[in-house]
Amino acid sequence: MLNVNPQTVCFIIARAKEFQSAETPFASDDVSLQDSEWLDELQQEYASDTYYQEVKAVIDDLEPDQQVTLIALMWLGRGDYDVEDWDGAYADAEDGLTLQTADYLMATPLVANYLEEGLTLLGYACEE
Repeated sequence: MLNVNPQTVCFIIARAKEFQSAETPFASDDVSLQDSEWLDELQQEYASDTYYQEVKAVIDDLEPDQQVTLIALMWLGRGDYDVEDWDGAYADAEDGLTLQTADYLMATPLVANYLEEGLTLLGYACEE
């Protein structure tokens, strides 16, 4: 079910928590994967933020199917889908995949919490 290393997801969660603890939420949960203009502005605004760039580099280095998994995992943790509809979440994320996956994820308030909850729902956990 999970085609990305859980430790990679945990690294993203840890860095996203650091980033978002220093920043106020800047998008609503309904920002679309297709909203490239808004995501471009976001990328420019945080070009010098170390945590943002670190997460972006890790996500950008993932294979497309692994990026799809991250999006579906975030949606699962946010409650948009349940575990029984994992395949639907994955298919919808695959349909909307763009080159701005990292920006989309980092623009989502509470993304770290959602990813962590998604991992938990799938039976994984980050070590403290």
